Amino acid sequence: MSDYVIVTGASKGLGLATSKALLNVGYKVVAIARTFSDELQALTETHSELCHYIKSDLSDLENIPKLCRQITKQFGRPYGLINNAAVGHDGVLATMPNSDIDNIMRVNVQAPMLLSKYLMRSMLLNRTGRIINISSIIAKTGFNGLSVYGASKAALEGFTKSLAREVGKAGVTVNCVAPGYMQTDMTDNLQGEKLESVKRRSPLGKLATVDDVADMVMYLLSQQAKSITGTVMTVDAGSTA
Repeated sequence: MSDYVIVTGASKGLGLATSKALLNVGYKVVAIARTFSDELQALTETHSELCHYIKSDLSDLENIPKLCRQITKQFGRPYGLINNAAVGHDGVLATMPNSDIDNIMRVNVQAPMLLSKYLMRSMLLNRTGRIINISSIIAKTGFNGLSVYGASKAALEGFTKSLAREVGKAGVTVNCVAPGYMQTDMTDNLQGEKLESVKRRSPLGKLATVDDVADMVMYLLSQQAKSITGTVMTVDAGSTA
């Protein structure tokens, strides 16, 4: 399969798991991240023909058009875009620095919008493509100390639904995947009793893993999901049931 998929925030957590899953079935991967982690480096070495790393800080919005031109010039027209990169500054709104609020909205909302804008042009020419935005159950449930993060993910879901209507006639699908709490760097502060209470809320008595969420991303990329667009697929071990 010669199609390639762009994954943002690919250096760790869900982005890394998704990149691995894509490579395992033969996709080419363009992995975008601020840092070239040891795990991502190992992945590019193991799959030197298929996995390519591009360093980019997506909070630098001015650079995104140039980044997209670089990608399409080097690799051709993409089949898929996984908008996974996100930041989540934990803190109550009353004392959160304005710079943190700005950073969250840049990385979590504006960057996915701009990446979609410039990269979907190739998909429209191909009359096929997949855009998958990684949201969070917090967009709907809320969580103490994550009001700005929750707002950013709710914005991403609204963006997904309207964009799906814009590009559907050209064969491009746009969906969200909303993970529940997973063991990643972003949830490192969720330990002990707090973690156990989240597990107890789940009908399955466990947290979803990054691999569980990556499996949903893989499904949405597949031909089996060609009639699914403009929706939010929740992978949370049932905790929001």
